[in-house]
Amino acid sequence: MGGNSHSPCASCKLLRRRCAKDCIFAPYFPSHDPQKFAIVHKVFGASNISKILQELPVQQRTDAVSSLVYEAYARVKDPVYGCVGAISYLQNQVSELQMQLAVAQAEILCIQMQHHDDEPVIQIPETGMALDHKSYELPHQYLNFPSSSNVISNESLSSGF
Repeated sequence: MGGNSHSPCASCKLLRRRCAKDCIFAPYFPSHDPQKFAIVHKVFGASNISKILQELPVQQRTDAVSSLVYEAYARVKDPVYGCVGAISYLQNQVSELQMQLAVAQAEILCIQMQHHDDEPVIQIPETGMALDHKSYELPHQYLNFPSSSNVISNESLSSGF
């Protein structure tokens, strides 16, 4: 890969140097993908990338390069937070979706209770958990939002929450 003087790796091409046979960048930054090294070089610098790769065992270098490329793209997109900003955004989105799921499951439970007043046990979908018709206490994961109580009263059932 790196020994072929006709096809230097993306790193050596960008840095305008001869691609040596033992070029540390050649296996990870092929000549056909110059943007990959350019973005990583812009954010971290060739010297730092080289140090990182040299300090890692060979079997971990591919994953390290993938992480560096991801972080470099994230840093260009969001210079302050980088990939942490993207992770935070996704975590918030997951939390919102979990809350929506809990509300939907509570509504399903309420509808099941209204249609099955004569049945003593209600099954919560996807959990196998059973509730008797007297307590209607929902597990914490179904009502994972601020509330003084996770108990549904008979009045709230009849009013539809």
